[in-house]
Amino acid sequence: MSKFQAYLSQFTESDWLTAIAELLPCIHEVDRNAVQIWFRFYPLSLQRYIEAVNDPDETLRGLAMQGDFDLKDQIDASHHFLYGHRYWPKIKRKIEKEAMEFKNGEPALVEIIKDIAMRVSSKLNVDRHLVNGIAAVGLMTFNQVGEEAFRAASGEVATPTGIMKKSPEAIVAERAKDDSQGVFGFLKTVDKKYSVAFSGTKTKGKFQIISNEEIVSASQKDRSQDWQAADQRCWEGPVPIECTSASCGTCWIGVLGGMDKLSDVNHRERRAMKVFGYNQPDDERPFLRLACQSRASGNVTIVIPPWNGVFGKKVRGNVDELELEPATTSAKHLRETIASSASGE
Repeated sequence: MSKFQAYLSQFTESDWLTAIAELLPCIHEVDRNAVQIWFRFYPLSLQRYIEAVNDPDETLRGLAMQGDFDLKDQIDASHHFLYGHRYWPKIKRKIEKEAMEFKNGEPALVEIIKDIAMRVSSKLNVDRHLVNGIAAVGLMTFNQVGEEAFRAASGEVATPTGIMKKSPEAIVAERAKDDSQGVFGFLKTVDKKYSVAFSGTKTKGKFQIISNEEIVSASQKDRSQDWQAADQRCWEGPVPIECTSASCGTCWIGVLGGMDKLSDVNHRERRAMKVFGYNQPDDERPFLRLACQSRASGNVTIVIPPWNGVFGKKVRGNVDELELEPATTSAKHLRETIASSASGE
């Protein structure tokens, strides 16, 4: 292990999240939620837990893991929903160079992130606030996958399309807007229609949602393509789903825009998120939600993680006794895993 790897490996997930919280004022609004979401999508505690077991495959089955969890498979792609994704090649090369040149020392984690970002922003002549987020993501990626795998990745990025081709300020403004309700829109009540813009690792687009409708319900109505061909967890619509009752955790999402247009987190969702281990913030309307429990009253922009699981009890140890909510039979295995987690087996 290189000196740089050893330096990064001393920090816990809590240390990283503390550094991100300190860094937030220095991250452009376009990526402020995105960075915090990314660190929940790829939690260090879960990665280290799996690394430490004798049989990772059996452990993943025990945690009811579905989809692609391993960050090693997504080094260049995991951060596709960040505006700063476009700066990834330069960030990646700078981190590789830092790994070679790093000497003994104990600099603050947040200072290492800022230093990487400063050097890249200077070279590219862009605002550091646009680079700080992807620098933090890059360093955590290096930390989780190791130097060899990190260097082996090609460093390719997706070409910005749609709204992401616009300026950071324009993207923020666009995410805050609601669809027009027409000339007599002010007369409408429950039948107001809005849009949910979504981005997954292999799909992106928009679907319509009626005012006060759950995101999952609206997603299920989108039959525009074979969503399961891109993601086996997607039985109906682009948002993965099993139970629609907060009992499986399949439909967790990150909210890039429109948090204030979603319903408050209810007790069922709050409790379930702890069971799943997703580390949802305590805000009434946080950036991490269950789509089956989130009702929209305006346009929302979401990002869909490539995996889901149940690891709160075993990895975070923050789950007490749990009375399970009713769920569909399709979520049977997930419910059994939740029951096992709640009982401490």
